Amino acid sequence: MLTARHRSALRLAHVDGAAARLGLQPGLGLADARARVPGLDVRPADPAADAAFLGRLCDWAQRFTPLSGLGIGTSSIDPDFPYPEDFTLILDIAGCAHLFGGEEALAADMARRLERQGITVTIGIASTLGAAHALAAFGRGGCLRPGEERQALGGLPVAALRLDAATADALGRVGLKHIGDLVDGPRAPLAARFGTTPLLQLDRALGLADEAFSPRLPVAPYRAERCFFEPIVRQEDVRAVALSLINALAERLEAAGEGALRLRLDLWRVDGAVSHVEAGLSRPSREAAVMQDILCRRLDALAEDFDAGYGFDCIAVAVTEASRRDAEALSLAGPDAALELAHFVDRVGARIGRGRVMRLQAMESHIPERASRAVPAHATVDGGFPAPEARPGEPPERPIRLFGRPEPVEALASVPDGPPLRFRWRRVTHEVRRTEGPERIAGEWWRQEAPTRDYFRVEDAEGRRFWMFREGLYGVEAAHPRWFVHGLFA
Repeated sequence: MLTARHRSALRLAHVDGAAARLGLQPGLGLADARARVPGLDVRPADPAADAAFLGRLCDWAQRFTPLSGLGIGTSSIDPDFPYPEDFTLILDIAGCAHLFGGEEALAADMARRLERQGITVTIGIASTLGAAHALAAFGRGGCLRPGEERQALGGLPVAALRLDAATADALGRVGLKHIGDLVDGPRAPLAARFGTTPLLQLDRALGLADEAFSPRLPVAPYRAERCFFEPIVRQEDVRAVALSLINALAERLEAAGEGALRLRLDLWRVDGAVSHVEAGLSRPSREAAVMQDILCRRLDALAEDFDAGYGFDCIAVAVTEASRRDAEALSLAGPDAALELAHFVDRVGARIGRGRVMRLQAMESHIPERASRAVPAHATVDGGFPAPEARPGEPPERPIRLFGRPEPVEALASVPDGPPLRFRWRRVTHEVRRTEGPERIAGEWWRQEAPTRDYFRVEDAEGRRFWMFREGLYGVEAAHPRWFVHGLFA
């Protein structure tokens, strides 16, 4: 059993079947529990670990349907106690059951796999979420056909409608202990005394009112999977299966006129562990070779963490994000430079992470360190500014990369406002052979922070080129202007 501290007291948070048969329930104080049953084996609850496990369990259930989520029971004896008694795994298997031989076969397969992982489960299948929950949490499970909800749920307690403990107790005190009592009773007095929640939950269970279901993960617009009678272990086999699934997805993307932007490879191990490998593309693509290359490069980058265990018995590839892609005309002028650059960004991003591949975006500022910013190479970021176009055949006027902060130097000039003749930077003296400039850049008047800068492109006697500036106008802003190196030309 697990305990948690609540209101300065240790109380039972979760109990197993044996403890429940002895009359112990969640919310009971630990001292009272030990007084009833001496020698209890109790351990502190770990809600974070529980949440992580439930998330992994929900991911595991996606082998049966992409629509899987978690529901929380409300049958705790204390409404204020923050640890619910039961969690419900919710699967929407509409349109999926025939892939496993029917609803009963799917339930049997799921129960068998969970039992091998040491998880006790009761499965209820019905046409409504409320009825399925009632069968699983308060009944013996089973499968209900549409229209059988009223008869099957009539003998279950009203708490099976997912009512809070206070409402269920209040209904029980007036003799409404079973769901059948609510079905046959008048609705107006019931709503006036207990509110509309019991009736709404009843209608949801009977299929008379709709109920929204939010899966844990958004449903991928395109998905293909393959299960194996014998698990596969080798990474080469995983790559081959992934390519086969990607080929199937490429045909569906082609038919829909769309391209993939994000891909996910899901790997189910026989012991229940699930691994996800995600990769993204800069431009929509439906070429199987491109999608496989990016996804497998990402898989190779995670090779150290690749643990097949006893093998994978199910593999799926999903296109989690897609975008419209019109047909492209075949060009005879040579390779498309923009497309080649996008493929390069995707390949490098798959290796080291997409967030680490950056590009410079021009900004609306004439101050060099504010004239651009680094943004993810694959992203389209608003708020940019058209970059100045370089003249063909001309060297760049500014270095591509600047120092984080301009570095001070000791410079000697023929006149105070002239170019440098010699300068000392990082303990090395450089003799200037030629200079170009100045390029005068005034500070932004609304900031009122920096004096005027005169920038020079400087080449020393050994051919190294520097981008230097003199800070402050001589005799106007500074009596002795200082010199700085702001960047280097390649």
